[in-house]
Amino acid sequence: MYKAFKLLDYIDKNIAFSELSVSALKNIKYCAITISTLYVVILPFVTIIADKDDAPGLIIMGLVPIFASMVIAVFAAVLQKLLKNAIEIKSENDLTI
Repeated sequence: MYKAFKLLDYIDKNIAFSELSVSALKNIKYCAITISTLYVVILPFVTIIADKDDAPGLIIMGLVPIFASMVIAVFAAVLQKLLKNAIEIKSENDLTI
């Protein structure tokens, strides 16, 4: 969340096309992957509890954060790649002028 607010702050200060934004997106991507991995590690314990309580919905509820964080990670990776390309194009244009 902190890096997302920093990214919004960079956009507000008109320095969105900078290496700071790329590093913020990289950190967001790694944090989302870490969160998804932690939920994958915890999910077998949730299935044991769900089997004891006979609650199949608990497993589906455990899958929601995994998919949500993976979507965030993919979105951050795509934005990071696009931002890197935009920075390279901007620097090439600055050098030709």
